[in-house]
Amino acid sequence: MLLYFIGLIKVMLTLEQGTELVKYARDSINDYLSGNVCKIEDFLFAREKQGVFVTILTYPLTELRGCIGFPEPVFSLNKAISKAAISAAVDDPRFLKLSLAELNDVAVEISVLTVPEKIALSGSEKYEDKITIGKDGLIIRRGNDSGLLLPQVPVDFGWDKKQFLAQVCVKAGLNPDAYLLDDVELYRFCAQIFSEESPNGAVVEKRL
Repeated sequence: MLLYFIGLIKVMLTLEQGTELVKYARDSINDYLSGNVCKIEDFLFAREKQGVFVTILTYPLTELRGCIGFPEPVFSLNKAISKAAISAAVDDPRFLKLSLAELNDVAVEISVLTVPEKIALSGSEKYEDKITIGKDGLIIRRGNDSGLLLPQVPVDFGWDKKQFLAQVCVKAGLNPDAYLLDDVELYRFCAQIFSEESPNGAVVEKRL
């Protein structure tokens, strides 16, 4: 079920739906690494375009092993998940490609995103006044440079708002205080997060 608000899409998935989508992400990776044709299933949310990220985590250390996605709703939800899952496994430039054997040692997490909303400031407002840790993810754009951090990232690292803003700048290859520049655009978004508790194990909805 999707609830629509002005300018944003509020994602409301059940745990059952989230579990099915996480399984679909894992199956997409497995098919690709096995050399099988990845079939975009005509099932849940085949027509709903939605931004999504797929994160792969080592187990039990829960260290990042890959994370790629689409911040804008350019693909149907199931297609976005399949494409993002495969890319997170084999195309994240920070990591070696995931092997089929290693797939049994990682947990899969999906983050289904609302449409990014540009943060506008007025008067003496600061960006710190406009973001909430544990709720908002951030995107920064300056010219051809851009960076994105999911809402769970500052929670996992224990960052405050200023650290969160600084780190999204660093993610874009900018100076940590680049968010203060006049030619920078900053966007926020929310996410509904579903994650395996263990490799191919039970799926839970992550509450930040």
